[in-house]
Amino acid sequence: MTAATVPAAGPMTWLRSWIYLGVFLVWTIGSAIVCLPTLLSRAWALSAVRMWTRGVAVLARAVVGIDSRIEGLAHVPPGACIIAAQHQSSFETYHLFTALEHPVFILKRELTWIPVIGWYMQRAGFISIDRGAGAGAMKKMLRGAQAALAAGHQIVVFPEGTRVKYGESRPYRPGIAALYAHCDVPVIPMALNSGIYWGKTRILKMPGVIVFRFLPAVPKGLEKDELLATLKARLEGAGL
Repeated sequence: MTAATVPAAGPMTWLRSWIYLGVFLVWTIGSAIVCLPTLLSRAWALSAVRMWTRGVAVLARAVVGIDSRIEGLAHVPPGACIIAAQHQSSFETYHLFTALEHPVFILKRELTWIPVIGWYMQRAGFISIDRGAGAGAMKKMLRGAQAALAAGHQIVVFPEGTRVKYGESRPYRPGIAALYAHCDVPVIPMALNSGIYWGKTRILKMPGVIVFRFLPAVPKGLEKDELLATLKARLEGAGL
């Protein structure tokens, strides 16, 4: 699929996008306030986040006509693993909570500073990284990842380190190679096409189907450069 297949945005598409933004903010702020007592427990906080993400999916489908489809979930083993995912929009960070049993995201520390919302990220066990801390940040990430994996969770990491516009590519960061080398669990690539319909930062939302495609685990025992090249080839050659 290419960006040329995206339908043109008419006045109604823009109107629905603005309506979605308003309803999304109301849903998000209302959920965050009402669910504050769930912060007393990690399990409760996770349940609250899942409820909120399901609501986001319902709003996306009802207001702007965006649906989603998950493919290849059989490639995700039960229990601990690492999901190396493409990252084109915020939609996948919402939707992976409903696709995976126990996801733990690795994200930049600044996101946990968001008022109230950041509390849920921290309570849900997200691994926050200070990108300016160098080797210290890498060690913290590995400690957090190994603890989450030991508890049977799935680590979700974005190899490019940030959202990337659909059809573009950035070098993969060393974090995924460190996780692969130090954590003895399967690494599952996950390709998607959310950038066509959701976009990196834009308000405009285009109707369509966002596909999440889990791919077979990468082989074990690869050197760093081999791993990064394999991941890049599989993710960018997934046909989305």
